[in-house]
Amino acid sequence: MIAVIGVALIVFFTVSTTSFGTMSNVATVSSYVAPILLIAVAEVPVLTLGEIDLSVGGVYVLSPFLVVYLNNLGLPVVGAIVVTLLISIAIGCLNGLITVLLKVPSFITTLGMVFALEGIVLLGSNGIQINPAGEGAITQILGGWDYSSILWALGIGVVLHIVFKHTTFGLHNVAVGGNQTAAGEAGIRVGAVKVACFAICALLGGFLGLLDGYRIGSLNPGTDGLTLMFYGVAAAVVGGTALTGGRGTMIGAGIGAIVLGVLQDGFNIMGINAFAYQLVLGLAILGAMILNIQMDRIRSGRDRPAPVKAPSGDQHPDNADASLPRSSPPGTDAPQAR
Repeated sequence: MIAVIGVALIVFFTVSTTSFGTMSNVATVSSYVAPILLIAVAEVPVLTLGEIDLSVGGVYVLSPFLVVYLNNLGLPVVGAIVVTLLISIAIGCLNGLITVLLKVPSFITTLGMVFALEGIVLLGSNGIQINPAGEGAITQILGGWDYSSILWALGIGVVLHIVFKHTTFGLHNVAVGGNQTAAGEAGIRVGAVKVACFAICALLGGFLGLLDGYRIGSLNPGTDGLTLMFYGVAAAVVGGTALTGGRGTMIGAGIGAIVLGVLQDGFNIMGINAFAYQLVLGLAILGAMILNIQMDRIRSGRDRPAPVKAPSGDQHPDNADASLPRSSPPGTDAPQAR
């Protein structure tokens, strides 16, 4: 269904405006789609667990500033990028450990983390915009070229789809989200799976921050990472990932991201009020959640065993066949055959 909607939107905007199908606009659409796509596929494993990671938006804002800071300390740009990505993984692991060991709901854990990370960025930068570290080939590979961000996002999405659908880790991810207790009794290391999913999410958030930093060419400490995170979650949910856990799809998240990106670009070209995009996005999330709940009810109804009908007439237990032998009451002798 979401794929049909995406195709319909592309056809509508192509027919309605002459500039939508141009090559220059394809690059613009890709710049809208890539960030949402990368956040969406990053959130799918976490959402499949029945959890959520709000802090990915904070890691997104923090990572390019970390690269600049480490580069100023003397690390080469490539080394600073590697260390930044490792720090991103560590943030994700910390989120997972707090959620698993301290039993703090992931919503609260990651909400606190995102505000903490944004505070670190504002304090470290004094609220001043700066330029990203590095130049030349590294900037072109990591976002400087018009299509590098979308190619990175698509490539990572394909890899995560393979991992999610064709590896033991992906199977364990879905199993934990479907029934955590049963998964633990089956020998799955529930805590390790959760921590790994949060680590992957934070890693991709940090990497996206680098891509967008080099693509835009300027780092703004006031960037609203939370809004981007919600766009990614919306794309995943609209694409078929259940917020209640147990079901996720990388392909659906990718299609959802394309739909949101095309919608945003088409609205801009047609001069439609930007607030209308927020309205459509909200209605789409509500509609997707209602559909998910109804589909879950249908599936549970199909899986429920058929009720056993009580025997009637001569087959009722109280009217059992008289030809069957019955036990004698205590203290009496059973009738003897003649």
